[in-house]
Amino acid sequence: MLKKLTRSIREYKKPSILTPVFVILEVFMEILIPYLMARLIDNIGDMGYVIRLGIFLIICAALALLFGALAGKTAATASAGFAKNLRFDMFRDVQKFSFANIDEFSTGGIVTRLTTDVTNLQMAYMMIIRVAVRCPITMICALIMAFSVHSKLSLIYLIIIPILGFALYKIMTTAHPVFEKMFRVYDKLNNVIQENLHGIRVVKSYVRENHEEKKFKEQAGDIYKYSVKAEKLLAFNGPIMQLCIYSTMLVIFWFGAHFIVNSGGTDLSTGNLTSLFTYTMQILMSLMMFSMVFVMVTMARSSAYRIYELINTKSDITNKDRPVKYIPDGRIHFDHVSFAYPGHTRSLKNINLEIPSGAVVGIIGGTGSGKSSLVQLIPRLYDVTEGRVTVGGRDVRNYDLDTLRDGVAMVLQKNVLFSGTIKENMRWGNENATDEEIKAACRAACADEFIDTFPDGYDTYIEQGGSNVSGGQRQRLCIARALLKKPKILILDDSTSAVDTKTDALIREAMQQAIPGATKLIIAQRISSVEHADMIVVMDGGRIDGIGTHEELLKSNEIYKEIYESQVKGGGEDE
Repeated sequence: MLKKLTRSIREYKKPSILTPVFVILEVFMEILIPYLMARLIDNIGDMGYVIRLGIFLIICAALALLFGALAGKTAATASAGFAKNLRFDMFRDVQKFSFANIDEFSTGGIVTRLTTDVTNLQMAYMMIIRVAVRCPITMICALIMAFSVHSKLSLIYLIIIPILGFALYKIMTTAHPVFEKMFRVYDKLNNVIQENLHGIRVVKSYVRENHEEKKFKEQAGDIYKYSVKAEKLLAFNGPIMQLCIYSTMLVIFWFGAHFIVNSGGTDLSTGNLTSLFTYTMQILMSLMMFSMVFVMVTMARSSAYRIYELINTKSDITNKDRPVKYIPDGRIHFDHVSFAYPGHTRSLKNINLEIPSGAVVGIIGGTGSGKSSLVQLIPRLYDVTEGRVTVGGRDVRNYDLDTLRDGVAMVLQKNVLFSGTIKENMRWGNENATDEEIKAACRAACADEFIDTFPDGYDTYIEQGGSNVSGGQRQRLCIARALLKKPKILILDDSTSAVDTKTDALIREAMQQAIPGATKLIIAQRISSVEHADMIVVMDGGRIDGIGTHEELLKSNEIYKEIYESQVKGGGEDE
């Protein structure tokens, strides 16, 4: 895990290495200062010696300050850079995920990993390269100096350090599982927030604010519960440290005074006792700072596992060696295809379907009949469970993913527009499209009629998700965006449900002119959207129930006939 995470350090290796170097130099200066102070106190009568030593002390203090500032700067650069790279690496990996991979993680879980968890690792990394280096070196050097001053009196450290170390270890191991639970609740809280904001219009229209507040309060309450529990455990850190510090100082003060009095200053001088007090503070403060590192690492450990879980997930849809980078035409063949979403029963069962290039195919069926699942297999948003799907005579798994998805344009029922102008949104379909090409695509999608009414026209700013345009306008803009791709295959997944039948007919007619050679798959709930198709596929329960033209299906397929009568004849008459 550590090896994988530390790959994100990359160009910040230099400040990551320089930080410990500056810290070590800072510690050496700080360890030298108490020794020099002891010499100064014991030779206070020799002014020449005091002046020379005082100047040297000032230089050591200035160097310690300089090295400390440099360590702080390089540590901040290294940790911030590590966090930046880690976020980018995670985001890049998410972009490569298949739909099945994304389904494994909730949206809130991914957001928490990219924000809170990375911040925890950033803080931990900074403490590791700075504080975690400083503490043991300070403690070891201070112990050596303390034993060189008075070995008997310094034995107290050998008693107090193991006691303190054991106490900190117990706190860390007890708090870690609590933090893991707390971060899982953070995922749920983020999901609640995102779901609420995404569906805020529905919440308000159904007057469900109180219900949403209750959901939020429950998750926030769980975070509070685990946070308090963890903080209660970590709260023992301070009192234990204070107890150890003051106990050690009292022992040194008591026995040090006796050593000075009984030996007349020959065994232990006043200056040496003063330096011992300083070394005691350095040793125990280094342990206290080390305990802070433990606390941060305890929190970061849970975050590190969660981040590793995401970056270690490999997309189950990848390119094969030497993939095909050209789609000859829009022929589609489903050959004994079955498909099941991870952890679910089969959505498609033994589908056999041949679609010639350039054909217009209507797909109709009830909710849950497998229509959307069927078309999502064509651009490999999911891979088949059994059988194979071919495009242009080749298995879709043999194509380069970018080539395949660039040749297949999908317009979904839940259309997504991104924040930016209409032109910028259109250029998702073709980044090099001219203004005239954009206008032509919008005319074909009947989007020009409302764009021309906007004061800024094609430079009108679209809010995130297209919240400042209607559902029908979003659908037409998304159709125009797809037409700009000039795809070999165009899939409309119930993407004209929010437009009237007249506009629907105009869009279908214009599409034939805009991309005449493309294969068009139209998923619809309305018979009028598919009745003029070259072929209509009726889906039911994940199977193909019937294939034919409008007239053929009216005679031979009960499901199609029932849908037609319910829409056209208002349910039909009893026969």
